[in-house]
Amino acid sequence: MDQNSFIWIGSIGGILLGVLGGMIGTWCSIRNTSGPRERAFMVRTAAVMWFLISLFLLLLYFLAEPWNRLIWIPYAIALTTGIHYCNRRQQAIREAEAANHQGH
Repeated sequence: MDQNSFIWIGSIGGILLGVLGGMIGTWCSIRNTSGPRERAFMVRTAAVMWFLISLFLLLLYFLAEPWNRLIWIPYAIALTTGIHYCNRRQQAIREAEAANHQGH
């Protein structure tokens, strides 16, 4: 096999492992919710994240230099901000569902 074959095999293998890891992480995040509102929030969050990360990867691949490298800056800011927001929102939903459940 030549070097290009190894590059293609590694690229395809990396993509498959990345998607499989994302699918397992998404499934676990949705499965480990404690109520219907939290589950609905996680499903919406997962759909948005899958879309945005796919968009980022497409831009990374199709944008010309140096834009494909500069796209990392807004991605890093949006990702960290989004994770922080989603964690706080999920915790608030979890607390509201627990309080609602205790009230009944």
